[in-house]
Amino acid sequence: MAIIIDETKRVLVQGITGREGQARTRLMKEFGTNLIAGCTPKKGGQEVHGVPVFNTVKEAMEATGGKLDISTVFVPARLVKYAAIEAIEAGVKLLVLVPDRVPVWDAMEIAAAAKANDASFVGPNTLGILSPGKGVLGMIGGRAASAQQWFKQGSVGIVSRSGGMTSSCGYYIGQQGIGLSTLVHVGGDTVLGMRIPDVALLFEQDPQTKVIVVFGEIGGSQEEQLAELMQQGKVTKPIVAYIGGAAAKEGTRFSHAGAIIEGGRGTHAGKVEALTKAGATVVKGFGELPEATRKILDKIGVAA
Repeated sequence: MAIIIDETKRVLVQGITGREGQARTRLMKEFGTNLIAGCTPKKGGQEVHGVPVFNTVKEAMEATGGKLDISTVFVPARLVKYAAIEAIEAGVKLLVLVPDRVPVWDAMEIAAAAKANDASFVGPNTLGILSPGKGVLGMIGGRAASAQQWFKQGSVGIVSRSGGMTSSCGYYIGQQGIGLSTLVHVGGDTVLGMRIPDVALLFEQDPQTKVIVVFGEIGGSQEEQLAELMQQGKVTKPIVAYIGGAAAKEGTRFSHAGAIIEGGRGTHAGKVEALTKAGATVVKGFGELPEATRKILDKIGVAA
């Protein structure tokens, strides 16, 4: 199957006529994403790479019979809140919020709107989601030809707090001849939609995914919450994890707004300990992830 994005999901692009929207629409289409419509105020009636453009999400919904599953948002950070809430209120149930520098209060309003409308979102500040051979949302994977060469379908799911390392995990694991189900970058901000534990629960329900690879970081409690789910028996699939920021001290910010140790919480040691106690395989070096993943697949008798 894969999670979040596959060939059956019908995708809308908000901000499709902008420079980034046009470029990413082309790349997503080339990868095989089922792009149905685009939306930019006052640009209705145009086409971008063969995708029809509407003035509002509501118009796009009506024109497609209400069958838009996901919106990928490429608008300036200051407009993300308005675009996201517009899509949620129009009935879109999943949003991918690519822009960074979205104000924290705006992200909180988006979260409240999503909860009130039984919707969910990934990001803000996410590189996106990629299911090899099925579809891509956002900016992840780069050119379709390269992504299709690097990422093959298989049984390993990847979830990461770092955009660049999401792709790197997939690339280096792929170099071991291991195929992937879905790669998910949850985003690097402090207020997020789907987080590592949420994605792990989706992987748990996905029959294609047999092993979950996690790229974690200092700060926050996503990794500890994943460990709790493992302890509770809600996530039972093997976990292979790497936690970045081993040398960071309190007050250190590691790459992202959400990766900062405060008040002794969110430390590297605490995350490693929690995951290890829960039964995860936690590697000390990033370069150890591919081999550790291979060993787990061999142990459970799953072909790569």
